Amino acid sequence: MEDLQILEAVERYIGGEMNPNERVYFEALRKSNPEIDQAVVEHTFFLQQIARFEDTRQFKNILDETHIHLAEKGLIQSPKLKGGAKVVYLFNRYKRTAAIAASVAGIMALSISAMVWSFSPGKNTTQDVQLLNSKINNLEVQNKKQDKEITTVINHIKRTDAPPDIKYTTGGTGFLVDAKGYLVTNAHVIEGATYVAVQNASGKDFKASIVWVDAKRDIAILKIIDTAFKTLSSIPYAIKKSGTDIAEPVFSLGFPRSDFDIVYGEGYLSAKTGYNGDTLAVQISIDANRGNSGSPIINRKGEVIAVLSSKQTSLDGAVFAIQSKYIYDALSQLQKSDTTFRNIRLPVTSSIKGIDRTKQVQKITDFVYMVKVN
Repeated sequence: MEDLQILEAVERYIGGEMNPNERVYFEALRKSNPEIDQAVVEHTFFLQQIARFEDTRQFKNILDETHIHLAEKGLIQSPKLKGGAKVVYLFNRYKRTAAIAASVAGIMALSISAMVWSFSPGKNTTQDVQLLNSKINNLEVQNKKQDKEITTVINHIKRTDAPPDIKYTTGGTGFLVDAKGYLVTNAHVIEGATYVAVQNASGKDFKASIVWVDAKRDIAILKIIDTAFKTLSSIPYAIKKSGTDIAEPVFSLGFPRSDFDIVYGEGYLSAKTGYNGDTLAVQISIDANRGNSGSPIINRKGEVIAVLSSKQTSLDGAVFAIQSKYIYDALSQLQKSDTTFRNIRLPVTSSIKGIDRTKQVQKITDFVYMVKVN
């Protein structure tokens, strides 16, 4: 791999612009190739230095402009400006901060995609268990193997908004696990995605990127990268680390309908294992439909105990959910593979414990999103 290609891949990796297959391949390459790993570390440090330099430069500009303003008002003494000095004065007064951006070519992305696709494991096709993806606006997925046109711009100061003409073909539900814009959903919801967006309960869309996929446990971590997104207040629910008891009442919030309304469901934990004794999951007695994949399962204490994943088609009300403790595992793996995500903190305390269920739902709604995939 040539130096330019390595740099392009590293920038896309750090910027969270790789699709799940590319990221898995690149991380394996990073572990096996010390030069690639060193390039990631050095480039991350370089970007951090650039950001610090920009902060310092902007602060200096503020000081310069303050000095000029005070001098113009006659509040401080400043040398008289003549000739060339006047030109420097005017330049310093009206110069603007330039954005630092790196444009990455799509050739490397396509080559990595081709290599990863050849070695990706096949999908589980068990007919008795239905993954709860939704078909948004009744659109059918067409031409899944179409060529991917990838144009990425890594800009650590500002990111572009989602284009308005994306047609989403499938999706599910996700919920925030960090108020800075990190969400959890199912891995199968974003499988094969070329573009991902999330929509809040008010109907506003935000561009998102995939930062981690654990296909074995069916967990994915997304990051909202839209400039219109504002960091929310502290998350009201907790992510539970331990198991829960059979018959414990639970409820879910998700987007199983094509009209984009959030839907509430309630039930109870009916088994501590999933389909065919799967120890990764638990069985929930609750109504669920296509689009509920990724919905949080929440107990009366305001703790997320699981992530809704699939249902048994031959048995009404038999729904399976990935235990919430595996969210911690997924985050741990992400942070070990890329230290730029070390500031993610899962909520461990619930501020809605003991309050009325209706009020619990009201406080949670703003933190649950529809996941929209193209």
